[in-house]
Amino acid sequence: MNRPADPHEMIQAPSIAGPNEGYMPGFANDFETEALPGALPQGMNSPQKCNYGLYGEQLSGTAFTADPPERTWCYRIRPSVKHSHRYEKIDLPYWKSAPHVVDEVTSLGQYRWDPVPHSDEGLTWLTGMRTMTTAGDVNTQVGMASHIYLVTESMVDSYFFSADSELLVVPQEGRLRFATELGILDLAPQEIAIIPRGLVYRVEVLDGPCRGFVCENYGQKFELPGRGPIGANCMANPRDFKAPVAAFEDRETPSTVTIKWCGQFHETKIGHSPLDVVAWHGNYAPFKYDLRTYCPVGAILFDHPDPSIFTVLTAPSGMPGTANIDFVLFRERWMVAENTFRPPWYHKNIMSELMGNIFGQYDAKPQGFVPGGMSLHNMMLPHGPDKNAFEGASNSNLGPEKLDNTMSFMFETRFPQHLTAFAAKEAPLQDDYIDCWNDIEKKFDGTPGLK
Repeated sequence: MNRPADPHEMIQAPSIAGPNEGYMPGFANDFETEALPGALPQGMNSPQKCNYGLYGEQLSGTAFTADPPERTWCYRIRPSVKHSHRYEKIDLPYWKSAPHVVDEVTSLGQYRWDPVPHSDEGLTWLTGMRTMTTAGDVNTQVGMASHIYLVTESMVDSYFFSADSELLVVPQEGRLRFATELGILDLAPQEIAIIPRGLVYRVEVLDGPCRGFVCENYGQKFELPGRGPIGANCMANPRDFKAPVAAFEDRETPSTVTIKWCGQFHETKIGHSPLDVVAWHGNYAPFKYDLRTYCPVGAILFDHPDPSIFTVLTAPSGMPGTANIDFVLFRERWMVAENTFRPPWYHKNIMSELMGNIFGQYDAKPQGFVPGGMSLHNMMLPHGPDKNAFEGASNSNLGPEKLDNTMSFMFETRFPQHLTAFAAKEAPLQDDYIDCWNDIEKKFDGTPGLK
């Protein structure tokens, strides 16, 4: 096979025809793919000698005895022990892990931020990560962290993996390429990607500057939510998740691999690219998903359902019905309920809700919650519509209405989310956000039958 002219271009498996070109459809499928013919053993995982002089190696995302186990067999130019040498601890000062409580920062409150602005500084995926909140404990593998990424430069001969977490990536601006051990994911706004724990990758800028959101999941992997009485259709369909086909690099060049391990960062120097998996099969892989394929369900007569009906992915906690993290999507949809206050109602919640705006307006906060912005309503703190949203929804003509030009999401967790110093002191915090409820009026009259 001809080697690519661009030394960073990966040799990729033949494309799949149609809309899945370059990808394999399905969520948590057992995939198989090879970039060179015959590189993938058939009928067994560990032959005495692999074709092309490859090494067989298993990447396990769960304990061996998990039901079902999540693992992928890789057939690679070098085993991963050759991608690991002596480690040196380094500092990435803006990337924090739980537990992370800053004494002089108050996390108790309702908070909202404008988009974190780009700067003139060149930033990669590693140096451009800005942690906003942390929750739980990375060492006991529970909880999460939320981040903003600002990326203007590609990683060159530099690679990364997290031993702590899987990453859910939500772009808001710009296009990125994730060149991973198992293949290539190109990612644009209105798509998401899941990068599994332990998977090595490099992030390149396709169209910058790039900004977006990251949910770092310390706990059990994201999975599709149980549908219950909703049944087999709508919400996120497994066929719309796309895993990459095999792709590899065979490059002899000095390279750096950075590892996140127990909240600390270490780097090791090697003499080649670690993206050398020529073939693989299994069910532990990265994937992307187009949020525009999410089919929402909702009320068709009266009352406003819980936002859980908009769950795209959930990471279980081990406690039935209570997630470590839910990823919830608020996209365009029809509103048709009769005699109903249609925006989200006022409430207090045992779950902590961090929201981000991808584009457009959010119906409960039509002013101030702008694309690229975030808000945090921590556990058991009341929140809900501002006065304008309340008055508009209380007095509008309740005909069928298309909620359009909107896409927001929520990272919801059972843990309280603690603000970092960056979120409290450097990010563009809207100091007056709490005041959006000041002009809500007392309407109580006491007159029987008065509405």
